Amino acid sequence: MSSPLAGRVALVTGATGGIGSAICQRLAAAGAAVVVAYRSSGGEAGALARALPGTGHSVAWVEVADSDSLEALAGHVVDRHGRLDILVNSAGFTRFVDHADLDGLDDDLIDQIFRVNWRGAFAATRVMRRLLEASGHGLIVNISSVAGGTGQGSNVAYCASKAALDSMTRSLGRALAPAIRVVSVAPGLVEGRYAEELDPAWSRAQREATPLRRLASADDVARAVLAVATELPFSTGCVIPVDGGRPLT
Repeated sequence: MSSPLAGRVALVTGATGGIGSAICQRLAAAGAAVVVAYRSSGGEAGALARALPGTGHSVAWVEVADSDSLEALAGHVVDRHGRLDILVNSAGFTRFVDHADLDGLDDDLIDQIFRVNWRGAFAATRVMRRLLEASGHGLIVNISSVAGGTGQGSNVAYCASKAALDSMTRSLGRALAPAIRVVSVAPGLVEGRYAEELDPAWSRAQREATPLRRLASADDVARAVLAVATELPFSTGCVIPVDGGRPLT
């Protein structure tokens, strides 16, 4: 059986994070050539690209909050791969601030969260649009969060940034159709480095409040991204939850 993404090129921002690296693995295993885009972990990015199944992968630095950097990334994609079929906006930023601590959520932190989580995804979409339109299979997957719908997350601004990301997904799903599909994948709290840095009692409470009684794994998120790319061709402008039923409680 042929690989479902053979001949296609996928660009993953935030690729060296737990979720990003799992997405790279799944897309590469399905046959895609993956552009591993990183901001601060060049060694990890190179190691990830070398370890991916298949061939044709590349590594590129990007600062998603800087449009010139994104233009340079688009140049890399064209020069190295000649096309782009899938953009996964996985780069993200947050810091834990109790929701009642309004003074702890200062202006600089708010701006940084929105600059990366919302503006970065929009700017990447804006820069990569023409490449995706030319693909014939254009797809954008935004890595969102259950926090965008529940208002429960690492801080108030983070929740708001993910709600904005989901709203953008709906707007662009309409605006960019039919050439490009746009979908959000929204996990609950995901196992990994970030979760390990949180108060263990808080993380345990999140697990116990989830009907499926566990946190999401990075691979759960990656499987959802792969499903959007390979099994859900008639889905756009929607938010796909990967949260174990967390909003039900």
